[in-house]
Order: sequence, then structure tokens, then C-alpha cells
Amino acid sequence: MSVLAAIAVLAVLILVHELGHFVAARSQGIYVNRFSLGFGPVLWKYQGTETEYAVRAFPLGGFVGFPDDDPDSEIPPNDPNLLRNRPVLDRAIVISAGVIANLIFAYLVLVIQLGIVGIPEKFNYQPGVLVQPVNEQSIAYQAGIREGDIVLAVNGQELPASDQATAILTKEIQTHPNQEIALKVQQQNQQVSLKLTPAQGTDGKGLVGIQLGPNGKPIFRKPNSPFEIFGIAANRFQQLFIGTLNGFGQLITNFQQTIGQVSGPVNIVKVGAKLAADDSTNLLSFAAIISINLAIINILPLPALDGGQLAFLLIEGLRGKPLPSRIQEGVMQTGLVLLLGLGIFLIVKETIQLTTQ
Repeated sequence: MSVLAAIAVLAVLILVHELGHFVAARSQGIYVNRFSLGFGPVLWKYQGTETEYAVRAFPLGGFVGFPDDDPDSEIPPNDPNLLRNRPVLDRAIVISAGVIANLIFAYLVLVIQLGIVGIPEKFNYQPGVLVQPVNEQSIAYQAGIREGDIVLAVNGQELPASDQATAILTKEIQTHPNQEIALKVQQQNQQVSLKLTPAQGTDGKGLVGIQLGPNGKPIFRKPNSPFEIFGIAANRFQQLFIGTLNGFGQLITNFQQTIGQVSGPVNIVKVGAKLAADDSTNLLSFAAIISINLAIINILPLPALDGGQLAFLLIEGLRGKPLPSRIQEGVMQTGLVLLLGLGIFLIVKETIQLTTQ
């Protein structure tokens, strides 16, 4: 059930994104002839007065279709309500609306979560640091560390039940590049001793490919007012947004060290399922984080993404006329093939990893 819940969250986020495009177009009187959730063969469809609504076989995304280039469309090519005949600003609103919808949805989800769960008041710390290897090729994983393990001590120093525990472990790892360090680790119902040697990063600091988190659980209280919920949700949204931007920045500036952390649909569902199994309300945080990631990915100026189409509009605005159709179509089709290929590659790779674990 938790896997289905995680898949449902991804489907909702895709739906929200496409609804952003759809509502932005229809609210301006722009024709929309297709609204699809997923790609590939049609599983279900409904023909409305103007738009065909469909659910397709491969839930890797979705699309809103316009009759501009539909050879079967009976709309005159010079109709002002065709998307291509609208001013650049109108088209930019339609194209960027999916990203805006995902960002608004992420904030609203955080508001709902705070309203249901409450306001985090303090954290009930337990000794140690909760850890998770970034992938199976990481030094931490090769040394025997697994997701959910708790590091209780490093080089003989016990990690306290406080917010200082992660700082202590981080310092020991970063200050011992190419030097062996000893860990005492709680793995399920037993304690084990592990040794690993951090590699030296480009900044000279040690790294082992591991994510660190506090060991314990937050304690919540009832919100004092709706305004408190909106304010705290805004702060949380800002933290997640900036953190996601920093993550993409690291991928660009430190590609070799961070590419292993890129996840495809299978791993994303796996993470969501685990969060749902621990606590169903965690799906709200999961939805907010993935929605922000989806927004930022789509705004990147890459072919077949919203950012790529906005880049074409920017060029059109500067030139005073659009690029030739054959150039735009060639770039977008190439980008679509590459993105779908990457998606299929990640699905196959992660499915194989999942079945061999």
C-alpha cells in the first residue's frame, strides 16, 4: 500500500503541473485539444466539448496539447486564440504555469501538514547519528553501512544525544582524508564495529558518500493561529527551495562526486514508500520536496522542458521573430528522446538494483 501511495503522490504532482498549463491557457481563451497524464498507449480517455482527456500507459510525465500543429484541426491557422498566434507574454504565462503550480502546491502541502501534525516544538534526541549511504558504490556502503543504521561512536568518541552529534561525525570524516576511521554502528538489533577510509575531495576534505541525520523524533504542539502555520510553512518552503537549488548547483560544480545521488522514478517511489510506511503524514513532506524538484527541473533551459520553450520565447523576443520551425522541432524532439532515454535507463538500472538487494 505504501508503494501505491508513493506512486499516487507522483501522479498527483504530474497532474498539478499539467493543470497549471491547462488552466493558464483556458483562462486566456487559448485553445487546448488534449490533456494527458502519462505517455504511450491510451488506457482511458474522455472527449469533452473542446479537449480530449486521457490517461496513458507510461506515467513518466504528461502533456497539454494544442491544436496549432494538428493537421486534423478545423480551426483556421490565423485564429487569434491559437497558442502560436498569441503575444510572447501570453505564451510565457502558459509555459511557466506548470512550474508555478508545482511551487504553489508544495507550499500548500506544507501548510496542510503543519495543520494536521502540528508545529515542531523541539527534537527528542537519542544518542548517535542516523545515516544512509548515497548509493551502493559509496565508501560507506562498501564498508557495510546500510540505510537506517545509527553511528554511535567515531574513533572511540561517543556521539551524544544532541544536535552536536552530526557535527562531530562530519568533522571526523572531513578531517581524515585517506586515513582509516573506526565506527561503532547500531544495525537493527546488534552493534557492529566498522572501519572505512574517507576519500579526499577536491576541497581537500574527507568524504565517504553518506547522508547524516539526527537520531530521534520531533515533538509537536498545536498551532496558535492559522497565521503561524502560514509563516512556518513559508520558512520551510524557503529552506527546501534553497536546499534544492544548492543541490543542483553541486551537481553542476561537482558533477563527478554528486552524479551518483541522482535518482530515477523507481528510487523515488522506494523512498516515498519507506516514508509512508514509517508515518503516512511523511508523504506530505515527500510531495512538497518532489514538487519543488519537479518545478526546478522543468524550468531548466533544456530541450523538451518548459525552460527550453521559454528560452525559445526569449530568443523570439530579442529577434522580433521566432526561430524557424524546423530548428525548434529538431531541438525539442532530440531533447525529448534524450530525456525519455535517461528515464528508461534509470528505471532499468534501479529496478535491477532493487531486485538484487
